[in-house]
Amino acid sequence: MSLLPKTFTVRSVFASLFSFLFFGLSLAMILLSFTQLAEGIADGQGLMQTCLKAINTGVIALAVFELAMVINKEYGGDEENHDVIVMLRRTLPRFIGTVCVALALEGLIMVIKYSQLDLAGNLYYPVAIISSAAFLLTALGVFLKLSPDKANNPEAAVIAPHGTPARPASNGSV
Repeated sequence: MSLLPKTFTVRSVFASLFSFLFFGLSLAMILLSFTQLAEGIADGQGLMQTCLKAINTGVIALAVFELAMVINKEYGGDEENHDVIVMLRRTLPRFIGTVCVALALEGLIMVIKYSQLDLAGNLYYPVAIISSAAFLLTALGVFLKLSPDKANNPEAAVIAPHGTPARPASNGSV
């Protein structure tokens, strides 16, 4: 994997720039996570709160890293495969999965924080975040179920005029 494009087109140059930017941001967030953990322990803050904050930052760094990987893989390479459905089926599950983990973790951290501070009235926010993560994951599942899998099923790539998948030619039987 290289951040520099093989051929210099506007698409590949911008993909390399964005990949480099997001890789750098991910590295900065990882370093920030370790710094937060060290400072929290040194200041005598609660170990649980300090670890949760560091983990939260680390999960966000992972999501940014995944975004950089998707940009670099899908847009930085050669332009031979432009099928949007194939690109989405290949990259969306990994990225959306990472985002769902980040959202669910953020919601759980808020539940823990609000329960420790006796702010039960504010639990609507973490419940909304966790519900959003569940909805996003469900929407991804629906997308994957409804979109044609052209990599594993070449017949799904051929669409009949009325939107139904074309059937392969039979041996004369109806």
